[in-house]
Amino acid sequence: MSEPAVLFTEPGARWRMVAFGPVFCLIALIIELLTGPVVHWFALSLFAVLLSGFVYVQVVAARRHASVELTTSSLRQGTEDLPIAEILKIMPPADPESYEQQPWETARSLGELSAVPRRRKGIGLRLRGGALVQAWAKDDVALRAQLESLLAKSAGGSAE
Repeated sequence: MSEPAVLFTEPGARWRMVAFGPVFCLIALIIELLTGPVVHWFALSLFAVLLSGFVYVQVVAARRHASVELTTSSLRQGTEDLPIAEILKIMPPADPESYEQQPWETARSLGELSAVPRRRKGIGLRLRGGALVQAWAKDDVALRAQLESLLAKSAGGSAE
């Protein structure tokens, strides 16, 4: 059996972030070589390794817990998989001008996180059992469009 087609994906974090610390340390080393009598070889090397290590841990965690993947059969938010067949309705977007929150804005966030991750926006979903949950993505407009298209196809295909 072949893998379902991926319609939308966000990795959560990019591996290139791990290289930023060593690159900045290399720039500092070049500046020291060009301008001063003292070059801090050991300190800059140590900081490059430490920065890479800390950022590596953050990237691994973000890729595991803040990634999104939508296929024709499921929506994966972090470590939680939600079958598309469980989604009954996509709720309308929140009104940024309104002081009152819509019910889905206080619903449980998909994934094992306690809330929608930073720099991501929620999308309200009503599930078959009647529960409200929040899907989320950085590009929430594209995820919403893909979900709406997918639900329209599944509703259109099941109607007799």
